[in-house]
Amino acid sequence: MALLHIGLQHPVFRELLTLRRNEGRSTPDRIVVEGAWEHEQLLTSGAVVESFFWCPEASQSERAQKYAAETSTTALASYRISERALARLTRQGRPDGLLSVARLPSWEPSEFRFGRSGLVLVADGVEYAGNLGTLIRTVDAARADCLVLTNRRARRSHPKVLSASRGMVLRTPVVEFDTVSASADWLREHGFHVLLADPGTSVSYRSVDYAAAPTAIVVGSEGSGLPPEWRSQGFEAVSIPMLGLADSLNVALSAGILLFEARAHKNGW
Repeated sequence: MALLHIGLQHPVFRELLTLRRNEGRSTPDRIVVEGAWEHEQLLTSGAVVESFFWCPEASQSERAQKYAAETSTTALASYRISERALARLTRQGRPDGLLSVARLPSWEPSEFRFGRSGLVLVADGVEYAGNLGTLIRTVDAARADCLVLTNRRARRSHPKVLSASRGMVLRTPVVEFDTVSASADWLREHGFHVLLADPGTSVSYRSVDYAAAPTAIVVGSEGSGLPPEWRSQGFEAVSIPMLGLADSLNVALSAGILLFEARAHKNGW
């Protein structure tokens, strides 16, 4: 591979360094991908690779060299960097010399159509990037149609989202609404049976008819749960019975239980 060799003072490198330092804050639509495993996910996702940065001296494995060659032909621009430059960028203990900047895919609410087997997870006020990534991974695992975000705090571009989602942030549809009411109206428009995950209700999630209509599961933030705006929408609330001393489960675990229960009913497991 004949790549343009750039140094620490090159404008492209300085832009990448700024992006790396501000991941998840000022760059909501671009994500930095590092290492062979993450590049494998990137290349198979079909996401647009804006730029690729390769340090050959750090790419000792055949796997790293393979994905370096593939990414260099896929990226809109490719560069070679030194080990010193790599050290300024890497978040890995033993980096293998591959970094890319990719565009996160985007979806519009108007793109979706749902039948009775439709399944959506709505997450309100997610604060932690790791939990957001796990929710995305869970949506994929349950073959839900999309993740809907309201009052979102963590960004998809945060590096922890990529790792916690096992790369599914590059594939899984995510849509965001500015307000709870806009999200609720969209769900009603598509005929969803909306279920609020509420530890305070006595209605068990096992007692619900999930097969009659598309289902939306709504989970709240890690700290304060669902806000009053969701509770005022008139939707049904369900809970997962707690058999021990804890009063609730982690939001991602709760979402997984509820999504797979709904999927099992819809698919006749």
